[in-house]
Amino acid sequence: MNKSIAVLSILFLSALATVSVAQKRSPYTTGKNITTSVYQPVDIVFTVAKLPAGNPFDIIFGALVTHSSGKSYTIHGFYNGDMEYVLRFSPEAEGEYRFQTFSAVNKLSALNGVITASPNANPDIHGQVKVASSHRQKFIYQDGTPYFSLAFELDWLFALDIDNKSGIPKTTEIVDAARANGFNQIVLNVYAFETLWKTDATVPKQYSFKDPSYSVFMGSNEKPQFDKLNVPFFKHFDRVIQHLHERGIAAHMMIYVWNKKVNWPAMYSADDNRYYDYIIKRYQSYPNVIWDVSKEALDYGRCDIPYINERIERTRRLDTYNHLITVHDYEYCSREPDKVDFISIQNWRPDLYSLSLEAYLRHSDKPVMNIEHGGYEEGPYSTFTGNYTNAEVCLERTYACLFAGVYGSYYWQNTSWDIVIYDIMRQGQTIQKPRFDYYKHMQKLFTAYDYTKLNPHKPKLTTNSNPGNDNLAFSGYALSDDKGLYLFYVPGYNYNVYTNIPTPKSGQVMSSWFNIFSGDTTPVVTGKGGGFGMYTSPWKGQSAVLILSAVE
Repeated sequence: MNKSIAVLSILFLSALATVSVAQKRSPYTTGKNITTSVYQPVDIVFTVAKLPAGNPFDIIFGALVTHSSGKSYTIHGFYNGDMEYVLRFSPEAEGEYRFQTFSAVNKLSALNGVITASPNANPDIHGQVKVASSHRQKFIYQDGTPYFSLAFELDWLFALDIDNKSGIPKTTEIVDAARANGFNQIVLNVYAFETLWKTDATVPKQYSFKDPSYSVFMGSNEKPQFDKLNVPFFKHFDRVIQHLHERGIAAHMMIYVWNKKVNWPAMYSADDNRYYDYIIKRYQSYPNVIWDVSKEALDYGRCDIPYINERIERTRRLDTYNHLITVHDYEYCSREPDKVDFISIQNWRPDLYSLSLEAYLRHSDKPVMNIEHGGYEEGPYSTFTGNYTNAEVCLERTYACLFAGVYGSYYWQNTSWDIVIYDIMRQGQTIQKPRFDYYKHMQKLFTAYDYTKLNPHKPKLTTNSNPGNDNLAFSGYALSDDKGLYLFYVPGYNYNVYTNIPTPKSGQVMSSWFNIFSGDTTPVVTGKGGGFGMYTSPWKGQSAVLILSAVE
């Protein structure tokens, strides 16, 4: 605790400034040196005078790309309409990359080129989200920067600016509002049509995005042409993913969704495979992508475990960058944990902490995320309510997940589905605002105290003065780095909390309190500590976090 949370909060907020990097396109010409920077995708565009016979989306095209170090990548390209085939590549290291194309079309095959990668210039970009090698239940960025995952579900983000050819102002406004409040992962559908539940008929037209006139396939959702993908849709979706990338936000991409009335082709059909493969080929070069095969995968009778297994195998075969893969369905993840890189859970139970801790202990070799804990903060227009709508309760449920070692996620009813009030945080907006700020404080706390190094401990069934990691406190929920740092989440109904931490050699402990609603921190107090101790929050009736640190 040699730095205060207040100072780290200032550093965290100042880091919100970013270097904007536009999506880079480079038409291929022989001998041209293509330039980009580390972690920045570049589209190398190959134009043909005449399309070959058959479906242009089925043409084999790609390249072997080799770095000067000897590391090579087999990148599959994609058809981009307008007689274009695109090789999208993102360098993971500085230096020179040489490529040679391959294709079933002679004029697209055996073409050579050089890509030169300069250092990454965007302080918010750190490469892919990975599983930490030294803490297998935690996330970390590819460049080694800690990553405290704080997800926000925005299913219809694809729809906000699809008719705007000059920019994505609505997308930018809601994404930047989320980012300014600490969210660093957006959970989104590639495409969705309409919710199964009724929504408020009084929603202003500009905020309603249900029943889009388009699909990911040509035609409409009612009458799709499954053999033809909607390239203009994907060109727009590129802008969305690129914007998230520039802002340092992970795109948790749910490739399918079964409960949003999407007209999908038959499982395993050529049309189904073509769509799925296209997603992987087109977006694998974005470092910020996390693959999620399907929202609520085994619900609704659409698919089964063998199908999900096959989709994951397709992903790993096509994705040369090895992005994280999960499935939004614990029924699947619990049966096939070795297939996914992290476990996704949907748990609405009132005893959320205990069940989350059970999941953490059961899956000891990979991160666990409660992607929906049943808390959907209420907005001005009625839609799906879940079981918990109060903003403070929703926040407290996320803390219950975190102190069990499980990552959480956030929903606001009027952004997470087909109602999207994209300008809700704009100055002068008269609608009651959601409490995004609560999560800014959460991000601040776990930036100051690196979440990747904090672990929960299962408490024993009794309370007494015997020391041990199973008895760190009589109440509240404990996280510790096992090196003298202890954080206790203390619910608002507690009068106080009795702790039972090991006594440091110095016999002294520093203590302070963190207010999860305001972000305020009390002054650090140093005193005798260890063994049996009693601490009372200064905020009666409010949940808070007690922070104890041994004085060495």
